[in-house]
Amino acid sequence: MGSVGNYLPVVGMILVQLGLAGLNVLSKLTMASGMSPYVLITYRNLLGAVFLAPFAFFFERKTWASISKKTLLQIFVCSVVGATMNQVFYFVGLKYSRPTVASALNNTLPAVTFALAAALKMEPVAALAGKAKVGGTALCVVGSMLMTFYRGPLVRTLDSPIHWPYVQRTMAAEAAAHAGGHTAALGAALVIASNVAWAVWFIVQKKMSNSYASPYTTTVLMASMASVQCGVIAVAAEHRLSAWALGFDIRLIGSLYAGVVASGVVIAVMSWCIQVRGPVFVSMFSPMMLIIVAVVGWGILGEKIRVGRYCDASIDACVYSCTIW
Repeated sequence: MGSVGNYLPVVGMILVQLGLAGLNVLSKLTMASGMSPYVLITYRNLLGAVFLAPFAFFFERKTWASISKKTLLQIFVCSVVGATMNQVFYFVGLKYSRPTVASALNNTLPAVTFALAAALKMEPVAALAGKAKVGGTALCVVGSMLMTFYRGPLVRTLDSPIHWPYVQRTMAAEAAAHAGGHTAALGAALVIASNVAWAVWFIVQKKMSNSYASPYTTTVLMASMASVQCGVIAVAAEHRLSAWALGFDIRLIGSLYAGVVASGVVIAVMSWCIQVRGPVFVSMFSPMMLIIVAVVGWGILGEKIRVGRYCDASIDACVYSCTIW
């Protein structure tokens, strides 16, 4: 790994986690303002497809003739598990939990992905590098459980200079509306289910990239299919026409960010990273989002940082060392 090009996937995945952390906080705020998660997901996929379509046309249109029926089937499977199921489970789970808890539960993603990849013989476990990934996977699970079940005492920190009281009031009101053990347990279960769906997408995406390596095109097709699937779910769940209204407010900002950044840039970069480094490498960066969300939560939402987050951050550092090495 001496050339600079070998480190591009690392840089790309760090940027991906920054984008997903922003999605976590902004989507939570958008849904707290009253927007349906199903409507938000529909807009996300639709806007993502529209945003990436010009890139697919200018850079990959020569590859369109080589799209086979098998590739289209793989893209459809990716749209079902990687977009519709993953996003529906995650966004509804996020609605019933806190962004930091949802981010912590994402630490189970590397474990699920590694188990699937190893079962399909896509990841060797006998070599030293494979054993390092096994260790990193185990640490991911430990960190997820630690952050979920152990919060610890408060850590004394400085007050954030960019604290946004409006956001804190909105989040507090939404949290009070969904307070209770049943909703928290439901939220956690849905986030874990979304990770299983996402892990399956990693595997299918890798197999598809072996025969058709055009990340812009596959992302546009996947997002287009998912927008139709999510649209059907949204229409069935939301009968009010006003639920689809977008003004110059947080709903518009959240929808644009989710579409352009999350379903556009992030998915395209992740598809490329899966193509060059594999699904387990990509999944191992998911714990980084927890650290970023914790910092954003302190800075904007005024959330307090607890010892459990510091412990999880230390574990995450070990995970990255095992993965990148």
